[in-house]
Amino acid sequence: MKGRDYCVVPTVDPPGSASASPLSPSSPAAEPKKKMPQRKWEVHPGRNKFHCNGRIMMARQTGIFYFTVALIVVTCGLFFGFDCPYLAVNLTPAIPVIGIVLFVFTMSTLLRTSFSDPGVIPRATPDEAADIERQIEVPNGQPSPSYRPPPRQKEVVVNGQTIKLKYCFTCKIFRPPRASHCSICDNCVERFDHHCPWVGNCVGKRNYRYFYMFILSLALLCVFLFACVITHIIMRSQKANFLKAMQQSPASVLEAVVCFFSVWSILGLAGFHTYLTTSNQTTNEDIKGSWSSKRGRDNYNPYSQGGIVKNCFAVLCGPTTPSLLDRRGLVEPDPTPQQYTMQMNGTGVRLGNYGAIPTQTTTVQPPAQPQQDLDDNHQKTASKTTESPETAKSNNTTDSGYSGYQGNTATTPNETASTPGALPPINGAESVASIVSSPAVLPTLAPPPAGANPPVTPVQSTSPPPRSVSEGDALGDDYNKGMSNFGSI
Repeated sequence: MKGRDYCVVPTVDPPGSASASPLSPSSPAAEPKKKMPQRKWEVHPGRNKFHCNGRIMMARQTGIFYFTVALIVVTCGLFFGFDCPYLAVNLTPAIPVIGIVLFVFTMSTLLRTSFSDPGVIPRATPDEAADIERQIEVPNGQPSPSYRPPPRQKEVVVNGQTIKLKYCFTCKIFRPPRASHCSICDNCVERFDHHCPWVGNCVGKRNYRYFYMFILSLALLCVFLFACVITHIIMRSQKANFLKAMQQSPASVLEAVVCFFSVWSILGLAGFHTYLTTSNQTTNEDIKGSWSSKRGRDNYNPYSQGGIVKNCFAVLCGPTTPSLLDRRGLVEPDPTPQQYTMQMNGTGVRLGNYGAIPTQTTTVQPPAQPQQDLDDNHQKTASKTTESPETAKSNNTTDSGYSGYQGNTATTPNETASTPGALPPINGAESVASIVSSPAVLPTLAPPPAGANPPVTPVQSTSPPPRSVSEGDALGDDYNKGMSNFGSI
């Protein structure tokens, strides 16, 4: 009707219909799907690859690592297939044994370096990051010319040497001493040495000793293979010329070329890391010159143990710290979803599971009645004194205080008449569909039995019934009398 607001309620299919409502508790869509708990390695923010359910941790760029493994395996395979049988018979049977020991030790240290956690530092939690950001925020949110934010550095003293702790914008933490952020793996690593693509991982606090032993054993293996191959060719050339000996064992020529070009770089790398181990430094510190005397006379390495042997024991024989990453731990699930309940004029309607929405009660009040409806109600109240009981009953049945919620509702013997402006009460087993089946909330009457005369239902009109002239005069007199009394007040 003109001047009235209507409440548009969506139509929900009844529970027995073919298309069940998604809000129905019995609907399969309403039941949340159970997800398998995730491991922490599956949500690791760094650029790493994990295998064997998080037990193996590597960098994403592993192509050079596979090339390293193939080069070592193929070279040693050619040696054991073509050189070892001849040398074991004509020289000594200890050569295959020494070769196998060096090969196994080299491969084990390589795999241990590549598959282990180098010492990754976990990133700050949201609460920790927010606390640090609040410390460096501008007070009151308005920068002033005289205000200077606190520096993103902290200073600590280690064995009398002042060390600056830098803030990592990616991990949202102040890095501990000797730690650095690897740009390839996108992680902060304790005692960061360097990122080695040949092993496919970072080299840090937890795997440096294995990396150093791999470099040292690989250098010894290269020297051993190169010496054995040259010996094999020389022994064959004694029975024939040198070119004919090379033709008889072409695999030895290939091994000699590979070992010749590899041994120099490997020996140089092993010597450099031997120097770092004896001085208890890292590659990162040596390149930057952190403990160089050029920075001042008082600049020295606070981590040195005071001797070569002590430094070697501290680096190679010290205890291995546990990993700070709980890679195989379960990710904490979200809080248990709660039911969302909305209350409309004292009637609780269960709308179903809405995830993380907390339980809350919302009271929905009908909008204010227009002035025209208020005038009509005033006229009805004034006419009750002159209307007959039948007319009053008819008016109470056909007219409602607010048609937006109740409208024209015909009651049956099995139904309870509802008060104007409120939804009919429901039971616990009653679904939402019985309330909001249509915008006008019209009940469906059962069909009459066969052979019986259908009951005659009076047609209900949205407008009040016509009144007689006498009733209109009486209403007009009451209205004028009320208005005169209001004017006198």
